[in-house]
This record gives sequence, structure tokens and C-alpha cells, in this order.
Amino acid sequence: MTTFSRLSDALRELALEPELELGEALDKYYAPGYVHRSDGKALDRAQFAEMVAGIRSRLAGGTVTVLDELRDGSTYAERHVFEVTMVDGATLKREIFVFGSFADDGRFQELSETGFTVGPDETC
Repeated sequence: MTTFSRLSDALRELALEPELELGEALDKYYAPGYVHRSDGKALDRAQFAEMVAGIRSRLAGGTVTVLDELRDGSTYAERHVFEVTMVDGATLKREIFVFGSFADDGRFQELSETGFTVGPDETC
């Protein structure tokens, strides 16, 4: 039986509470041909890894709260709120909507996201 990834787990291990090396965390949750789209901009897996490495270096910590999550076959949808604190003390709270699909092995094949800032408009 295939075990499917959960985005909240991936977010925790990639950036919010990293215990694994970045490459290990990526391999655990994202298929080799992974494509990430954020507000219409597409990143391949290598570009996504660069983005995550930059985020990791600036984050002091954070949380993710799943509001809705649905899996139907290889189709995935999730809505969450994340709150982060940057190393410089800045904070950010955003609500994110994600739609995507799984590879045959249960890792994410593609995810598309969009979202908005919740509360005071503070930019990190």
C-alpha cells in the first residue's frame, strides 16, 4: 500500500522544524520531476530546492495549522495557515490554498499554491 505525503509534514521537515538535511527532506516528500507553482510562477525541483534553502536560512521557526485536506486518488488539495518568525524577528501569517497531485510512489508530483496575508501586513 502506498503511503501518501502530507503537505503539513513536508513543511515542518523542510523549513519549520528541520531535522533532516534539505536533500533528504526533499527526497522524502517530492518526486524527482516535482514542479512547484506559486501564484502562477513555476519552479522545477532544483529551483524549488534553492527557494527552500533560502527560506531555511532566514527562518527562526514557525507553525502550520491545516484547515482542510483532501486526497482523491492521486489528486490532493489542502488549506493551511502558517505563522513564521524570521531570524531578524519579523513575523508573517499567511493562509495558503494548495492543489496538486501525487506520483505513483506517494510523493508530491506537482503542487500549485496561492494565498494571502492574515492580520497585520508585515513583510519578511
